[in-house]
This record gives sequence, C-alpha cells and structure tokens, in this order.
Amino acid sequence: MAESRRQIAMLAFAAGLVALSVLGAGCSGNSADRVGVKPENGSLAVRMGGDVVLRYRYKDVPFKPYVRELFTPSGVNVLRDAPADHLHHHALMFAVAVDGVNFWEERQRPGRQEHRSFTHYANVGGAKGTHKAGFDEHLDWLDPRTGQVLLKEVRTIKVFGKADRDVTLMTWRTRLSPPAGKDSVTLSGSAYFGLGMRFLKSMDSGGSFVNSEGSAGVSGTNDKRAGWCAYSALADGKPVTVAVFDHPDNERHPATWFTMDNPFAYIAATLGLHKEPLKVESGRPLVLSYGVALWDGRIEAKQISRVYDRWLATAGGLQ
Repeated sequence: MAESRRQIAMLAFAAGLVALSVLGAGCSGNSADRVGVKPENGSLAVRMGGDVVLRYRYKDVPFKPYVRELFTPSGVNVLRDAPADHLHHHALMFAVAVDGVNFWEERQRPGRQEHRSFTHYANVGGAKGTHKAGFDEHLDWLDPRTGQVLLKEVRTIKVFGKADRDVTLMTWRTRLSPPAGKDSVTLSGSAYFGLGMRFLKSMDSGGSFVNSEGSAGVSGTNDKRAGWCAYSALADGKPVTVAVFDHPDNERHPATWFTMDNPFAYIAATLGLHKEPLKVESGRPLVLSYGVALWDGRIEAKQISRVYDRWLATAGGLQ
C-alpha cells in the first residue's frame, strides 16, 4: 500500500510539471502582454509583461518551499536567501510551530513542509490590460520524529498587475487544516513566526519602517497591530519600498507585526502566537491572505494605502 501511494504521488507530481510546462510554452504575442508560470531548475518562474517578477523554489529545499526572488517593476530583487547569520531565513517564507514542532528554525529536528503537487495555476489577460499569473500548491507539514502529517496546507501564490505596472503586487494565501483523523492542531511560536521576509544585505541599514496607523520606526511598528507595514531602504544603491498587507478576514486582524533593523532588517506578519497559541479544528480550516507590494523609490504612506485598498478590492488579489 505504501509503495502504491508513493507511485500515485509521483505520477501526480509529474502531471503537474507537464501542465506547467505546457502553460509556459503557451505564452505568445508581444512581450508587454505575456504572462505565465514556468518551471526552471526546481523553481517556478512567474512572468508579468514578459519579465520574471517572482521565483518560487519548491524542489531540493532544506525544509520548506518559499519565494526566493521578488522583483520591483524595474527588476530589482529585494530578497535574500539563507544568509550566513541565519541559514533558515529563506527570503519570503511562511512557518509556525505545530503541536510543539518547530517549522521555522532549521535545527534540533525541525518540521518539514513537504511539497506534494501543483493543482492550479493562472495565465489570464483581464480587463483594462490587467494580468494575473500564479499557482496553487499542496503541502504536508511533517513531524520529523515520526514522518506523520501534522498539518495540511493549500498555498496560493499569485502575481497581478498591468503591462505598464508601477508596482509589483502579489498575494500569499494559505489554507491550513488538520489531517484526516485528527480533531485539531495548535499553532504557536516566537514573536516572528508567520509570513517573514529577509532583505538584501544592502537593505539591512539605513532603512525605515512605517505602518497603516501612522507609526514609524521599529519602536512604532514592532509588536504593534496594523493593517499593513512597510519598509524603505537602498537595494544596492537603489531606493525601494516593500509593503506587506494583512487581509481583514484573517484571524486576529489586524496583524501583529515583527520588525527589526539591527543587526539586520526583517519584517513579519504574525498572529501573535507568542502571546496566545491558536487552535485549528477539523472542518474549520484557517485561511490567511497576505499581500506583498514592491515599488522602486521611497513611497509615501498615502500611496501605500491606495494600493492596499486596490488589493482588497480584488479579494486579496485572488480574483
């Protein structure tokens, strides 16, 4: 039976790759109109207007799939993967502790987010020149001691915008539920457990945080609740702004934010699990939707809020 299940899983995975390959090959027309998702060396590359705007690594990862690269409209990547000071910081990633098993740090027998399959993707030209490209991924969160599934996840990554886009805008949506036969799971963790982002080394100093409540700096944004939080800094000499959005339908909205700028810069949208663990019951999945926006230049709060409202108007970027 175990061998049969492995064969079925391998066939499903292969079918998913074939489907994605067909999608990538189907892009046509002027470069300004091309969008799509295409496999490349253990990653998925999402294109918008002919340019790669996001790379998602899922194969041969240490313990979790993640967004490895995310580019501003001019092509500046802002993410840093596995820096020497914290090898478990994988660019843009989502992780918490489940029933006491740590899926964030990669030490002392950490949990593993196991990629299973891609079941859906988009390559759509919308109204008024808007485009969308993305995919759904099924993952199992595994107990390192027993190999048993502690948590089931359906993860959606989607990028959308216009051919003449002035902002890179994406959605990270996760649907978490206990596996069959398990009544509930408890999520917990440190203050930074959630959707976290590690920046380029050049962005670690001289940057500034601001949130939707008008507060600024680490002192005004760390461990504070807000609808969105943003960070502006120099990426290899070029000014950029990164904002993370929390959807109003998320549990414990507005999010509790973790921010820091010494000795390096970091931002995370969290559920405040360090203060109060969260139980997820069978039949009542936890659905979380976050947005990430990237601009070239230092962007004012009013403009960030306008893009936040635009993201919300499209059901958190999923329509």
